[in-house]
Amino acid sequence: MYKYLLALILPLLLMSEESKPTIEQLFNVKTVKVVRLSTAKEQINYGYIVAQDSRKVDVLAWFSGYVEKLFADTLYKKVKKGEALATVYSPEVYKAKQDYLNSINFNAKRSAPGMLKSAKAKLTLLGVSEDEIDRIGKVRHVDEFTTIYAPISGWIFQKNINQGSAFNAQKKLFQIVNLEKVWLEAKLFQNELEHLKQLHNFKVKLKGIQKVFNARKNLLYPMLNPKEATATLRLDIDNSEGVLKPGMYAKVYATSTATSHLVIPRTAAMRKNGTWYAFLATEFKGEYEPVAIKLKPLDTMHYMVIKGLKEDDTIVNNALFMMDSDAQINGVY
Repeated sequence: MYKYLLALILPLLLMSEESKPTIEQLFNVKTVKVVRLSTAKEQINYGYIVAQDSRKVDVLAWFSGYVEKLFADTLYKKVKKGEALATVYSPEVYKAKQDYLNSINFNAKRSAPGMLKSAKAKLTLLGVSEDEIDRIGKVRHVDEFTTIYAPISGWIFQKNINQGSAFNAQKKLFQIVNLEKVWLEAKLFQNELEHLKQLHNFKVKLKGIQKVFNARKNLLYPMLNPKEATATLRLDIDNSEGVLKPGMYAKVYATSTATSHLVIPRTAAMRKNGTWYAFLATEFKGEYEPVAIKLKPLDTMHYMVIKGLKEDDTIVNNALFMMDSDAQINGVY
């Protein structure tokens, strides 16, 4: 069944001349095509840059002693792996070095591999470097001082000794933090968690920094902050250029993989008695047919077409009130 504009035009033509501009406006029927639109869900959150736990290394002394020379003498100094941090003296280490040298000399005269191996293992467990242990075997000489080296490259985030400081066994001397990779801890509200599985692409922007950083989803913390009702999402970010610093405030743009949908403008659909309708243009000019359709909200401007229309169909837009009146006059639906 079709509805014709003529059914509504005839009574309106009997109106006064002053009403004609309104008639022209009423019948300026606008149409729109049903199109396929590629969309992706987007979510914006905020968070802070933090250092990764696995890139924090504590430098401990497994012996007591005192600092003879401190090279890492300031907090937040940048060091490279293998760089000397301090030279220390320890009676325990000095005696262990002498025992190792004696084992080398004894083994040269009478084979005692077990004793030699045990003496070397003791130095290793005390934290003496392999280079220093090898040097004892080559030069057959023991240095009374022992050098502590940086186990990784990074920044000195903790320094618990000074020049001339005494220390006990198991004391943390330094903490070195490598920032070549960092975490972003983003805050998510509880109602945002249900969409998290759909989000795969993360872009990070920071105020004052032009570069946009790519991030990768790492872990959703298994508890919420009860005061804020927020969850924490951990993202991995490459920071090989050293631009990002712990404590920086960041904005996260998260998107899902783009999907394609048939869409129509929200203004092209009308709901009547619990059913959605669109007015489909027929092969005859000025003739439209109301079609029952199934829709799903997509965004603030579009509905997703589930059933009833196909791509490139032409439907009425911006004149649904007129179409509805005409349909009721003709008893179309």
